[in-house]
Amino acid sequence: MDELNKLKTELERTKNELGILYEISNAMRTTLKLDEILYIILTGVTAHTGLGFNRAMLFLVNEKDKIIEGRMGIGPENGEEANIAWTKIEQEKMDLEDLIDAFKNSSFVLDSGFNRQVKNLKVSMYDKEENPLSLAVLEGMPLHLDKQSMQKYKNSPVLKIFGGNELLLIPLKAKDRVNGIIVADNFITNEPITKDDIRMLTMLANQAGLAIENSRLFELTVERAHSDYLTSLWNHGYFQYLLQVEMEKAKAAKEKLSLIALDIDNFKIYNDTMGHQEGDKILRDLARLLRNQSRKMDYVCRYGGEEFTVILPQTEQKEAYMIAERLRMDIQRYPFFNEETFPGKQLTVSLGIATFPDNGLTPDELITSSDKSLYKAKNQGKNNTCCSS
Repeated sequence: MDELNKLKTELERTKNELGILYEISNAMRTTLKLDEILYIILTGVTAHTGLGFNRAMLFLVNEKDKIIEGRMGIGPENGEEANIAWTKIEQEKMDLEDLIDAFKNSSFVLDSGFNRQVKNLKVSMYDKEENPLSLAVLEGMPLHLDKQSMQKYKNSPVLKIFGGNELLLIPLKAKDRVNGIIVADNFITNEPITKDDIRMLTMLANQAGLAIENSRLFELTVERAHSDYLTSLWNHGYFQYLLQVEMEKAKAAKEKLSLIALDIDNFKIYNDTMGHQEGDKILRDLARLLRNQSRKMDYVCRYGGEEFTVILPQTEQKEAYMIAERLRMDIQRYPFFNEETFPGKQLTVSLGIATFPDNGLTPDELITSSDKSLYKAKNQGKNNTCCSS
């Protein structure tokens, strides 16, 4: 009889586990947006109706730069915050689907202090002696650290921020390649991490790695569809979309947004002298320079021909002018191929700036204002920057 009861309990537990994994897997299939997928994964790890860890972090492998980057963290920063969150979930009887919907309708998760801490973390892929994240990526195996084994990594930035007495790191894989890591702990309840916890999180990680890979492939496809074939910058159509979206964000947040219109001076002379193939090389080099010298938050686009635009979110006109002038001087100093063909023996650009809401309340108005400023810069002798009044 005892054996039968034990078997029933085991079957019930397996049924519940499969139900949790099925629900999380179904949720991941509802979107291809990376942030939404990461949130669904971490919600599955931390939800009371999921795996039930106190908090979880997700890191992605950046193979190009050979680093492991923090992308999202879900969980309280202390016991008081945990109490408030868990009480609300209990009172509102929130299930996994409710928690996922909460993310789509609010930015509170991304604004949390814990998430900001995670997003600031970057570690080398090859520092496995000092960093457990690197070890988990290179070995491709789950890593369960207790209080004693955590001492070995006491200088790791992950442990310095998260501390605790126990930590579980599970690699995410796609096509036998590690593309991320889930890190989870129970720093509030101090419940021990069991073999069943490791097994369940490993099963979830197997699905999560594939979902992340699919999302990245989707984003790559979208990027290629909206990129200019010559310069690899955002194309004219996507520029219009980005400007609309960023202006709506600026309006909602009551923030400034600036737009730079940039045009190569005397480019027709260069093209007529050197030919269009050499002109294309100039455009590619300039695009690369603009991308490298712009802020991460900015959008550099090819507007058409030899004209480019830069969308500057959360930027007032004075700051936009300083950015534009820095770009102008960087371009003037850069040794472009055969630039002695240009008048003045160097490639220069003229720039026009317009700022929302001062110089336009719609994308069309802002573009018109930046173009007028650009023509003003041209009429004033070129190689300078003008702002809309």
